[in-house]
This record gives sequence, structure tokens and C-alpha cells, in this order.
Amino acid sequence: MKKRIGHITILVKDYDEALDFYQNKLGFSKIMDFPMGPDSRWITVAPNKENETHITFVKADTDKKNERVGNQVANHVMLVLETDDVERDFKDMKSKGVNFFGAPQKVQWGKEVVFEDLYGNRYDLLQMADGF
Repeated sequence: MKKRIGHITILVKDYDEALDFYQNKLGFSKIMDFPMGPDSRWITVAPNKENETHITFVKADTDKKNERVGNQVANHVMLVLETDDVERDFKDMKSKGVNFFGAPQKVQWGKEVVFEDLYGNRYDLLQMADGF
């Protein structure tokens, strides 16, 4: 049986501002965007159209969900975004206003730097070392 992770949900305050950030600051592709009722949309993004795992935006529509926007995993890194050139992507994303926690650093498994999305969710931008 083939299994894979298809979608990861992220709570957002506004669909359009989240879509703008992920497309224009992180360089993600919009995969899907269609209405699902009067106040809901199915929006998915991914680093590129060939990526099998997509991020799905879920609009925070309750007090409990609003409390979690930007802090879904208690300020821990939520997702790892792998790249073939961490320095290039760091410079590009930083020039577009993405907030980073320092500069890329060498680690045993490659080179990485943590950044946050527009709500404060933390991501690891990682260039894997050869052999990992």
C-alpha cells in the first residue's frame, strides 16, 4: 500500500494575505483555490507544482483557532523547507521581508536557518549535506 502525506493545514487569519505571503515572499505555487461555501475556500500551496505535499490554509473561525494562529506548535519549527541552495533562498526571501532568526549555519546534516511566516509559525530552511 502506498502512503504519503498529502496536506498539512495551517491556520490563517485571512486567505488572501496568507496566499500573498506564501507566493510572493516564499516563492510557493498556488495549487488550488476554490470556494467551499459562503466564507470558506480550499486553498493549497506548495514549493512547486510537482511537490506531493501541499499546505492547506484553514481560516481561523473560532476563538480557539484564533488563539493558535502563528503558534500551532508552541514556537517550535513546524515544517522543514528543503532547498538546493540555502544562501540563495535566504538572501531572496530576506530581501522580500521574510523574518529570519539569524543567518544560515552549518550543522551536521547540512546548512540551515529558521524563519517565520506572516503569523509567526516557524520553518527551517535547510540545504541537506551530501550523504543525508
